[in-house]
Formats: sequence, structure tokens, C-alpha cells
Amino acid sequence: MDLFDLQENRNRQQPAPLAYRMRPRHLDEVRGQEHIVGRTSALRRGIEKDDLHSFVLFGPPGTGKTSIARIIARMTNSHFEMLQAVTGGVSDIKKIAADAAERLKFYQQRTILFVDEIHRFNKSQQDVLLPFVENGTLLLIGATTENPLYELNNALLSRLRLYILKELDEKAVRLIMEEALQDEERGLGGFDISIDEEAIDIIISLVKGDARMALNILEAAVNSYAEPGSTLHINARLLEQITGKPMLKYDKTGDYHYDTTSAFIKSIRGSDPDAALFWLAVMLEGGEDPKFIARRLIVHAAEDIGLADPYALTLATAAARSVEFVGLPEARIPLAETAIYLATAPKSNSSKAAIDQAIAAVRSSRKISVPPHLADASHSKASMLGKGKGYKYPHDYGGYVKQSYLPAELQGSHFYQAQDNGYEKKIKDFMAMLTQKIKPSQP
Repeated sequence: MDLFDLQENRNRQQPAPLAYRMRPRHLDEVRGQEHIVGRTSALRRGIEKDDLHSFVLFGPPGTGKTSIARIIARMTNSHFEMLQAVTGGVSDIKKIAADAAERLKFYQQRTILFVDEIHRFNKSQQDVLLPFVENGTLLLIGATTENPLYELNNALLSRLRLYILKELDEKAVRLIMEEALQDEERGLGGFDISIDEEAIDIIISLVKGDARMALNILEAAVNSYAEPGSTLHINARLLEQITGKPMLKYDKTGDYHYDTTSAFIKSIRGSDPDAALFWLAVMLEGGEDPKFIARRLIVHAAEDIGLADPYALTLATAAARSVEFVGLPEARIPLAETAIYLATAPKSNSSKAAIDQAIAAVRSSRKISVPPHLADASHSKASMLGKGKGYKYPHDYGGYVKQSYLPAELQGSHFYQAQDNGYEKKIKDFMAMLTQKIKPSQP
């Protein structure tokens, strides 16, 4: 009996949820992760030989991370400890490590520490854990829904192998539901249940690869509508009553958040309004802060459209004001309008490229001095210092006169390169006209 079984016995007085009861009991029951625990995989061989290394299981919710840990706990001859990152502290880690050292010294038995939600470990906890993993006192298995490349420090990450679990495909989710409906010991096989093919497709679409969510929907249907001695028929109408609306898996602070935001911006940059609207809908349905979306639209309008269509930034700013003024759900409309406008607008990153080059020039300059003719001459005594001397007021020359505006050490530098897209072509033509028709006049 392992730690998982002990916890299960403590909770036996209360029926466990269906998703808990249907967890895989051995590796062959793990669905959709053959690349991780298939018969020829390196991890499976290590589990079966009880010759494991420290590793992290990274993947979306409901894909089998904790289930794999449960199976390892049953198969290993090592002592198995489990720690929840949200409740375990530094003292817990030190206590487990001290016991593990004693166990290894006197009984030559290794200790496996399973840390669920390991991404919630702070820097202090990770630093305490590191030496015990490094010297072999603890063999660490972590499970996380957040990208460990961002959440774990490099020192700890370098001592772990990373196994990436895939979001379950339709076939895997369908099989898991069928097993739950047929299993009389752990599942719903004791009920007289039928389910439409359409209802299965709806559930698969709703859960987006999360088997736990699929089983929760089935259990909710049984708990809400199954009557003793009667048949339960699960169809689209019944599912609508249970779910209300599609349930979208979206973590506003995690890896999927950044990936979705990236897809949204790249779709706008790539001038695909349909894709931009789709990813906007994903963020809105997932509960993303509309102010965050508005901020990204403002940045994109300046960074990727810029002077090719100066109105883009005005519209994006107006959309942000609309979000603050009306809120959701109405704010979805100005956000959509702006996303469509930006996606279909001409593109130019000349403003971003120009300021980045100018900043690079500032950082590399050994000395930056304002030329005397450009210096502030508003003070009555400024002329005594030579400030403003030789400055040509452009309006006295019809609106333009050629003179140097850069420090002497940067004369001839060019940061802004006008492009040929949209309104920026007019800027390019105007600047060319100035250089062609105005005779140079140096101060």
C-alpha cells in the first residue's frame, strides 16, 4: 500500500469522484502518452527496471501526470514520498531529505520524492531541494502544468530530464469515456446509460484534451439526471443544461496564455483577420483581461503598423478607452473592430527599428553633447555661452532649411528608414523632395 492508497482509504467514507476512480492502474492503461510510457520508451524501461532518474512531467491538466506518479509509487522498490508544492515548505523538504539519507545509509533504499505542481515552489524551496537531488539523496519527480523552463531555476532544471505530455487527442478522450461508461467496478457501468454520438463529439470539443473534465461531465449527468431503475440518455440538450456554455481551458498566467497572445499578434502581423478574430475569441472566452488585450493592440499598432497607417494607433487607443468605459461583453466589439482593422492595415516596423537603432547609438556613444546652435537660448544670458548662435528658424526659410541636428560625433547617422507601405510612402516622398529641392545650408 502506497501513499495514494492510504489517502484513498481515509476518504473511503465519501465516494471518490469518477475521474479519481478511473485513474490508470498500470502503464498500459495510460492513454494518449505512448511517447512517454509506451512499451519501447526510455521512461517505461526505467520504471519497469526500478532504475529511474530525476525528471519533470510537463503537460496540460487531465493528461496523466499524477497517474504516472501513482503507478511508479506502486511499481518501485524505492521509498515513495509525496509533497504538494502549495502546502509543503522548506522544513518539509529538509525532513524528507534527512529521513531519505538515513534510509539510504542503513537500508540502501532510495527515496523518490513526488512534488505535484512543482512550478509553485519558490526560489528558496528550489534552492533547498537542489543539493539533495544533486548528491542523490532524493530522486525527484515533479509534475507541472506550467512550462518548467520558465518556472524552475536553471540549476535545478539542469539536473532533471523533461518529459512533455501531449494534450489528449479525440481518440484517447473517446476511449477514456467509453471505459468509464462500461466499467462496473470503478466507473458508471452499473447504470443503464446510453449516449449519442453527437453528445460524445460535443464533450470532446468542450474539454480540449482534458480527460478529467470529460469524466466530470459524465459524472455530472449521472448525478443530476440518473434515476434508480431507469435509463439515462445523454444527448446534446442534456449537455447544454449541464455545461451552460463551452468550457474553455485557459490559464491567464501560464504558458498557454503567452502562446495564445503570440498567435493573436502574429495573425494580425500576418494580415489574417480571421485568425486574429479566432485567437481574440479564445482569449475572451478563456477569461482574459480585456485591458491586457487592448494594451497588446496598442503596442502592435505602433510596432508593426506604425507610420504605414498612423490612424491605427489612434483606433487602438480608442479601443482601450472603450474597454474601460463599457466593459465586457460589449467591449468585445471595439476589440474585434480594432483587430480586423490592424490585420488589414499596411504594415511597417520602421518606427520600432528607428528607435532601437537610436537607443543603440546612445548606448555606444562615449560623449553626447548638444550642438551650441540647438541649445536653449531662452535665458537672457544664453548668448554669452554661445547657445542658439547660428540656429536657422525653419519658418523663416519657407518651412525648411538644411542644418545639422545631431551631435558632431553622430553626423551622417540615419536611424529612420521610410518604407513604401501605405501612408509612409508619402513620408518617404516628402523627405526625398526636401533633399532634392532645398539647397544645403550649414550653420
